[in-house]
Amino acid sequence: MIRFIVLFVELCIICQSLGDYTEGSASSYHDTNEVVHEDETYYTPQLDYKHPQWCHVLKLSNGEVSCSSPRGGHHRGSLGTRCLLSCVRGYKRLGRSSVQCMPNRRWSGSAVCRKIRCHVLPLIDHGMYSCTRGFVVDSRCDYTCYEGYQIEGDRYRMCQEEGTWSGTEPTCADHDPPKLKCPLSRVKVAEPGKLTAMVSWERPVAKDTADRALQVLRNGLESGSDFPEGMHVIRYKVSDQARNTATCKFTVHVEVRRCPKLKPPMHGYLTCSSDGNNYGAVCEYDCDPGFERTGFATRVCQLNRSWSDEAAQCVLMAIKTDVRSAGALLDQFYEKRRLLVVSTPDNANQKYRLQNIMLQKAECGLDLRHVTVIELLGTSPREVGRIKEQRLDPEVIEGLRQALYISTAYFTMVLLDEYGVDRERFVNPTTSDELYSYVDEYLLTEEELERLEMNRDFCD
Repeated sequence: MIRFIVLFVELCIICQSLGDYTEGSASSYHDTNEVVHEDETYYTPQLDYKHPQWCHVLKLSNGEVSCSSPRGGHHRGSLGTRCLLSCVRGYKRLGRSSVQCMPNRRWSGSAVCRKIRCHVLPLIDHGMYSCTRGFVVDSRCDYTCYEGYQIEGDRYRMCQEEGTWSGTEPTCADHDPPKLKCPLSRVKVAEPGKLTAMVSWERPVAKDTADRALQVLRNGLESGSDFPEGMHVIRYKVSDQARNTATCKFTVHVEVRRCPKLKPPMHGYLTCSSDGNNYGAVCEYDCDPGFERTGFATRVCQLNRSWSDEAAQCVLMAIKTDVRSAGALLDQFYEKRRLLVVSTPDNANQKYRLQNIMLQKAECGLDLRHVTVIELLGTSPREVGRIKEQRLDPEVIEGLRQALYISTAYFTMVLLDEYGVDRERFVNPTTSDELYSYVDEYLLTEEELERLEMNRDFCD
């Protein structure tokens, strides 16, 4: 009978083992974190009559098992024992939160602890990040930006217990403007005889920590240009891709050394090269017809802003009055001077006396207009001819009256141009203004009028 009972118990154990094999093991769990629980084979423990152990002792990797048994104490595998299953921080439980030891000597369920992972953080433009523990819970990822960029937003993110990252993804922004340095300002003296100077400089190169290819724009004349006299501001500007802008400027001062402006000589004029009084300019003195130059013909403006040599002067040409004919006298004035011939029967003539007073007042103005006065006074044999204080030969007097058809019976004035042509006759006294007006309008050239305007105050 006892042998029968032992045989029956062994048969039950074999059947139980076969049932364990066919029922399989705990399932594998898969989710987005890709943690796989390996197959776990359950078995039926052998009965220990001293220490009854109905279910095998539960173990949970990376977790905790807290059991309570009806028998109390340390009986964690006895029938009816209930165990609470939990995972340590950083792990997530998959399966039952509690199990119970069943009469079939198996636990009512199972669980595994899967490591919690956050998704892989994407790279950010112009920056990078580094993490303390990869992409698991409590890992901290710190963001840094490349040189020239500044971080905007959260500087770090933490992998949280829910498998999500704290905060939001930051960005790297370029707030640093490019570096641009202009050349030093410079002063250049124009070369002799020129009003410009060629100025060159090294084109500034822009540098930026973020961008490598930068276009520098210029406002003003380019290097190697001829700069006119004065102050010139050259500006450069550069912008990076983030529209940060840098500017710089410098000045180019072109100095034209100048001498004091020369005044044209009285009864003469100046002909100057270049701008007239700049360094290297040459001025030539010329005299009006009827005047002769004395002194240096040219003067040069020097680097020290002073003129070379002394100013020339224009003096009245020497008139030879000791000639024997009217033609010889008139030839001296040809293309040089105009003549105003005054003839009167005698010095007591009222018209002459009045005209003589007005001519004395007009002497300077007539001189500016290149008019020489010749007086023919009286009749033969007591006639007198003179140019200022110089006396004329009687034959010259007669020759002039005959050549110009001047009567000795009455007062007459004859105006001749520089070619000896009779242009106007006056039989009555004429004021200086009337004489000036006629000469200005009909006899003077445009150049003579310009010089007359420049010297108009001379006679005041």
